[in-house]
Amino acid sequence: MSDRFLVLGLGSLGQHCVAALKEFGVYTIAIEQGIPQEWEIANLRELLDELILGDCCQDAILQQAGIDDCRAALITTNNERANAEAALAIRQLNPNTRLVIRSSKDNLNQLLSRQLGNFIAFDPTQLPAAAFAIAALGTDTLGFFNLEGSWLRVAKHPVTKEHRWSRSRRPLYDLNNRTRRLLLHFSSDAEIPSAFYTWQPETAIAIGDTVLTIETAEHFLLNQRKQATIAKRTKKQHGKRKLLRKYLDIRFLKEQLSHFWQLNLQEQIRRVALLAGFIVLILLGTGTLLFNFYHPDTTLLSAFYVTAILLLGGYADLFDKFDAIVSIPWWLQLFALSLTLAGTAFVGVLYALLTEALLSSKFQFIKQRPPIPQQDHVVLIGLGRIGTKVANLLQEFQQTLVGITFNPHFDLNLLPKMPLLKGDLERVFAEANIAEAKSVIVATDDEMVNLEVALMARSINPRSQLAIRTYGQRLSNHLEKMFPDAQILCTYAVMAEAFAGAAFGENILSLFRLYNQTILVTEYQIEAIDTLHGLLIGEIAYGYGVVPIVYQKPNKPSTLMPSDDIPLEVGDRLVVLANIEGLRRVEEGDLQAKTRQLHIEKAVSEDAIFEGANIMARICGCSLKEAREFMHHIPATWPQNLYEHQGYRLVRELKKARVKAKLLPFTQNERSRQSTHSELSIQNS
Repeated sequence: MSDRFLVLGLGSLGQHCVAALKEFGVYTIAIEQGIPQEWEIANLRELLDELILGDCCQDAILQQAGIDDCRAALITTNNERANAEAALAIRQLNPNTRLVIRSSKDNLNQLLSRQLGNFIAFDPTQLPAAAFAIAALGTDTLGFFNLEGSWLRVAKHPVTKEHRWSRSRRPLYDLNNRTRRLLLHFSSDAEIPSAFYTWQPETAIAIGDTVLTIETAEHFLLNQRKQATIAKRTKKQHGKRKLLRKYLDIRFLKEQLSHFWQLNLQEQIRRVALLAGFIVLILLGTGTLLFNFYHPDTTLLSAFYVTAILLLGGYADLFDKFDAIVSIPWWLQLFALSLTLAGTAFVGVLYALLTEALLSSKFQFIKQRPPIPQQDHVVLIGLGRIGTKVANLLQEFQQTLVGITFNPHFDLNLLPKMPLLKGDLERVFAEANIAEAKSVIVATDDEMVNLEVALMARSINPRSQLAIRTYGQRLSNHLEKMFPDAQILCTYAVMAEAFAGAAFGENILSLFRLYNQTILVTEYQIEAIDTLHGLLIGEIAYGYGVVPIVYQKPNKPSTLMPSDDIPLEVGDRLVVLANIEGLRRVEEGDLQAKTRQLHIEKAVSEDAIFEGANIMARICGCSLKEAREFMHHIPATWPQNLYEHQGYRLVRELKKARVKAKLLPFTQNERSRQSTHSELSIQNS
């Protein structure tokens, strides 16, 4: 296949895509309408093999760029209309070119994918949103994504004295099981490894070590729900006790009464309403008692209704005759008239205030938002497209959060289950309880606002987990030095690695940041010409430095954390965790060298020989006939080299079958000698 790749548009995303593609060592061409006055990536001009000036939607410009011979086109301009138009033009010129397009139109993307084929579109907010949400989960959660309906979590485990792994001195290989895979291990006095997926299987876990794993997250989510429920119940009980103590305190009642008479103009209206309502209640009670007393034949309920009618202006309904009424004393009739007059005044005031309240609300009957959390919550600053997606993800992760927006026109119907603050920066910071927050995400659309807010947040709460959104790589580099323990997420740099991976035909499902490198959740559909075809899953893991997490045969259920012993065949599906280096190695078929050899000394019985051959065929990927023939000529050294993890696992399994074996380091001389010895042994037999 051709190694020519075309990038359309050299904005921030386009420039980062060029840099990511050069990690693969491919021939890169770019189309831009004009040379930028300043390159965001300083050496970008040297990274480009060709730069063509012109409109990327024109057939002549695309043909000048050699679209007929381009393996993939990355369409990254800010204009989504131009992106769609360029995709259509490219497909007419070359029906085989892989199209990777920047677009947020989900429905249009699906239609174009069906129509054009070999097409993938990325929403410019979706992938960064996942990275921001993960950054907010705290230092113990480095990745979080959903595969096959199951949530998976990349977890950091500092091994302390209290940790269960420190007491047993378990070897690292023992951590792998059906729900967990080990990713990285380093001791307290060692630097964090720059390579992804590096650990020694026989190393024992010690206090002070750090272990990174990927594991199913059902228990994590269940604990999050339990903690949220307990915190909510505790807060509610605490609030009830606090309120009860207040109302039983005479000093509190005096303070409230004094405060009531010292209200401002807005609150004085409320005082008038309370006073009018209080007078109406007194008149209602007095009238009920008087009418019931002077008419013994009536009931208390009837007297109440008569008084209510008078207060609502119904004097004429009761005293509508012109003749003298001798059954009711004159003073009681005068009192009834007074009730009607008083009711007209005070009930009218209540009607007016109620009408004003309804009109001032503008009939926006919005569901009341939850109260602002007091501690151990996430503060999300900026509720644009990325911020909204981050909020939805965090709520899905069962996280307690509060949102802050500086947009006066923010739609209040969005995110109804999240506390929301709007307005002045200093005021909302105080109300959001940032000093007690566990994480602060700064994700507005303005880099300078993000910088200002990040500095304020760090000064208020230096202990919180801080994630800052940026657009330019230079600002990101400066902020990484200023905030070495923060997550600085350059939106376009994160997206560019996903674009570059997708350009080679892979499907990027999600991503997360791990110690300043982007880890891509990548899906492979195995074809006959793939560099993965015919390899064992273990060989893929240790040879390419990727982590297989999902395996599926055609028309079969998928398997999480698959066994190392499964060979990949055409039609299989494999999902792996990989950095950009791992994707490059897979693309080029650049397997790491196998550095171990297996030497079998003896087997205790014929049954051990039989079972040992089965184990070798399964783990080494050789034929059963070849393994049986070798086992009948022991002691001998297996002629095929093995990866270190593969070799140690084979030794452990053989030991269970009562076959004594050991692992030897590999040298070129030994390889030649052992190969010759093996050939002679087979010929003699």
